[in-house]
Amino acid sequence: MTRLWAALDDGLGRGFWTLFSASFLANLSDGIFQIALPLLAISVTTEPGLVAGVTVASRLPWLVFALIAGALADRLDRRRTMVLVDAGRVVLLGGLAIAVVGNVATIWLLYIVAFILGCFETMFDTAASSMLPNVVGKDNVVAANSRLNAVELTMNNFVGPPLGGFLAGIGIASAFGTAAAGYLGALLCLFTLGGSFRPIREGPPTSIRSEIGEGLRYLFAHRLLRTMALVVGPMNLGSMAVFGVLVLYVVAPGPLGLDGFGLGLLTTAIAIGTVAGTLLASRIERAIGRANLFLACIASLLVMDLVWIVIPQPLLIGIVLAISSSFGGAFNVVFGSIRQRIVPNHLLGRVMASFRVVSWGSLPLGALLGGIIGQTLGLTAVFIGAAIIHLSLLPSRLILTNEFMAQVEAHAAANADPDEPTAA
Repeated sequence: MTRLWAALDDGLGRGFWTLFSASFLANLSDGIFQIALPLLAISVTTEPGLVAGVTVASRLPWLVFALIAGALADRLDRRRTMVLVDAGRVVLLGGLAIAVVGNVATIWLLYIVAFILGCFETMFDTAASSMLPNVVGKDNVVAANSRLNAVELTMNNFVGPPLGGFLAGIGIASAFGTAAAGYLGALLCLFTLGGSFRPIREGPPTSIRSEIGEGLRYLFAHRLLRTMALVVGPMNLGSMAVFGVLVLYVVAPGPLGLDGFGLGLLTTAIAIGTVAGTLLASRIERAIGRANLFLACIASLLVMDLVWIVIPQPLLIGIVLAISSSFGGAFNVVFGSIRQRIVPNHLLGRVMASFRVVSWGSLPLGALLGGIIGQTLGLTAVFIGAAIIHLSLLPSRLILTNEFMAQVEAHAAANADPDEPTAA
């Protein structure tokens, strides 16, 4: 057993593997929920705008709540925040399962549940990302992010969606109940994670508003972070426009004519490629460089926009999705690790939240845009519009060069606070 632990540990420590276990369970629940909710939505209404509204509600907190979540992540103990969020998820999904059994679930109830769960997600993800450098140390964040992203994507997209589709076929309430049980397991794992994860604060107390402003000023004064945020935002806008209405295109009576399980399998194809890219992120980075990885990620989104209408065969679509999404997986690890290394720990929660307001705040806007275009011009127009957005982002490679990113990291390392905590 000792030898097995040594092989698994890989220098990241027991604290990381406790966090890994919690992520395993929480993201399995996320994967189940993300399939069960739209399936419940189309059982209530078939209007594209109303179905897309569920995605809008779930992503809207990244636009309206993320800055507050970031300020709280730099004020509160980050582990305790994650525990409380998981407790809230258990209660909320348990209540939704009861509403489904009682046949009282309406589209408006789904909007409310999706929005609250989205608020929980902003708090949980911001706290977890901000806490990771303290758990493993900044030198190990690439390896730690690779493993966490791999389990997140595997559970969220590879295991969770087919399981969610299968459970929804038995009864949608069972899918929500299973997701609630997973969040409960994640909560129990986090309880065993020792140590304090409250950031060290200096100076007199300040208001939430002033702290939010400090995070925003840091982001927009930092050329690399600012440029990345302003490019990733439109990337996510186009992608979410597609995925906000995709259930209507894939699930019968949509053109592909699949059922909920088939939708889960296509989502799984994306996960296969993304997980592969996540695990091979360091090798891909060394092989083609960060700048070309950034370009490849944008190009892969362009392919994923058009594959639905160019190759209307589910098996071939799945193969293309798996290959294309591998670049996105590598991108998430490499560029997420850069952010964690160059931002001071006491600002990390606020800067990460500010970044996500710009980059992920476009998610609800994309879903809303996809719903409006799908309602008025048809679903094919959504795919073409997203492709045009992603095509326009390709020239950003001229700004985000390998030399520029290397200079930024070297400057951050030279100016790092020697007293800043590393691994807990």
